[in-house]
Amino acid sequence: MNHLDILRQYWGYDSFRGIQEEIIQSISRGEDTLGLMPTGGGKSITFQVPALAMEGLCLVITPLIALMKDQVQNLRKRGLRALAIHAGMAREEVIRTLDNCIFGNYKFLYVSPERIGTELFQRKLRKMHVSFITVDESHCISQWGYDFRPAYLRIAEVRALLPNVPVLALTATATPEVVKDIQLRLGFRRPNVFRMSFERRNLAYVVRRTDSKQDELIRILKRIEGSAIVYVRNRRLCKEMTELIQSHGISADYYHAGLDDVTRDVRQQLWSKGETRVMVATNAFGMGIDKPDVRLVLHLDLPDSIEAYFQEAGRAGRDGQKASAIVLYNRSDDLQLKKRLDSSFPEKEYIREVYEKLQYYYQMAMGDGLGCVREFDIDDFCRKFKLFPVPVDGALRLLTQAGYLEYTEERDNASRIRFLLLRDELYRLREMDTDSEKVVQGVLRLYTGLFSDYVFIRETAIASFCNLTPQQVYEVLIRLGKLRIISYIPHRRTPYIIYTRERVERDRIQLPPSVYEERKARYEARMKAVVQYASQQTVCRSRFLLDYFGEKVDQPCGQCDVCLDVQTAIGQSNREQEVARYLIARLSQGPCRAVELGAGSPWSPEVLAQVLQQFINQELVRCQDGYLVPDHLRIKQMNNTLSSKNS
Repeated sequence: MNHLDILRQYWGYDSFRGIQEEIIQSISRGEDTLGLMPTGGGKSITFQVPALAMEGLCLVITPLIALMKDQVQNLRKRGLRALAIHAGMAREEVIRTLDNCIFGNYKFLYVSPERIGTELFQRKLRKMHVSFITVDESHCISQWGYDFRPAYLRIAEVRALLPNVPVLALTATATPEVVKDIQLRLGFRRPNVFRMSFERRNLAYVVRRTDSKQDELIRILKRIEGSAIVYVRNRRLCKEMTELIQSHGISADYYHAGLDDVTRDVRQQLWSKGETRVMVATNAFGMGIDKPDVRLVLHLDLPDSIEAYFQEAGRAGRDGQKASAIVLYNRSDDLQLKKRLDSSFPEKEYIREVYEKLQYYYQMAMGDGLGCVREFDIDDFCRKFKLFPVPVDGALRLLTQAGYLEYTEERDNASRIRFLLLRDELYRLREMDTDSEKVVQGVLRLYTGLFSDYVFIRETAIASFCNLTPQQVYEVLIRLGKLRIISYIPHRRTPYIIYTRERVERDRIQLPPSVYEERKARYEARMKAVVQYASQQTVCRSRFLLDYFGEKVDQPCGQCDVCLDVQTAIGQSNREQEVARYLIARLSQGPCRAVELGAGSPWSPEVLAQVLQQFINQELVRCQDGYLVPDHLRIKQMNNTLSSKNS
């Protein structure tokens, strides 16, 4: 079956978009390939289609656990065999999944970068027939990038184990410098890059200078109809801005990493269905969002980088219809970014202090730790040692870069249930309500092995099957747990720390320039680029963004605030020239009074007064005393006279 037939059969499309087909043909020829495609450009098609046409298994490396699960689920709905391995899985489950990939004729294995470096994974990988390797979010492998993750460097080990297997790298944000580094780090045999234009002609980029961001936010939401995302810098602002928006009669909710999973799923679904109009969120909201009709993405605060802003703004207008990406800006934003820089790169002695306190927190002896995995509650840690979470987070990330540990923001522990009653006992129950009966029947239909062991479940899948909301399913499962009908362990995401080497003494912690000074300089440069984007008022916003990513365009977008200001200025200039010609013609006939100038004029007295004032100040027009002269008092008198006469 050829590529187009596969696309039609499994996705229902009659043709490929943009550079999809070129990328597919390249990887099908066995060539190392880098695809640069903006958010919403259809990256998944570029590896899923050729994987089905080729013999063997496609290995997909991605850091986004939620997106990984969604893609596996979507592939299975299409009748395609796909599996995933991520950090939240037990060892037995990982072994079973890897064995299925060896013997089970599966076409896709999604794996998180933390897993590929383990001895177990690499041992099993040698026995798999891999068609090609897909590296999603490939900018994470570059130390020059805005989201470098050391675990991505282990991909080089996978390439060494599979020397004849080509690699497909995909990313939506990469500067020219990062493009080169991705190919170097992934061991491309030769440079091979396919670029899709990042230009979004339906998306108007706007920066609004305002001293009152809250007032401007409400004005914009009332003026621009439709679904919206409002990005803020912290969790506290999420709730505050949501309450503000709701107080003006606009439906809104908020989303951040501190909410439990069921709450986040419910809120995202309500927003996706259009039942909630505005989602106020931190940058935790966004990955995997495929809502096409978002009309507005508004940033209440400046993001850390152009890369982050471009991805977040790009979630507007994916349906091709007109949409807006607006930044609210004032000079206090510059100070906030400076504070963020200091928190992301605390003093080296502070970093060593955090490392030492971490050992006390886990009671880790000197020389121990290598390979240990520990859940990490940053709030509890900070309370115990009287520290602030933001600089602690920065310190742990730098310790990760330096190779002392791996600090991962979330460890995804899927929900699990096990029936405590036998099947016959279950059917004899009389104390279950209608919703409980629906959920029990749904679980039994969707999953097997529930009476002998814990089974991983998805509340959203059960909700869809039972025609209930995920929140209702969650409440039913909690209730069944209290009745001792089932044992229910809810889904949760927990940050965790992996020790990549044994504990060392505090004074032996080394933070070389490549980890600290050089990264800090690049981070600061990215922040300065964001400030420049927001503060400059002379370059087309779209052209500025495209130029940052190395794409040159000849024409300005014509719809950003800079372009519209230029058009207005040009329009005013043309009008003033016409007015000037009229005035010169009248004055060339001899001196005349202000009231006489207005007679028969197609322009208002105010316009005539404005242009005359410019002429007088420039000494372009001279008149006799008693009429119009270059004197500020008489100019003021002339303006008053013109304004008071309707002629």
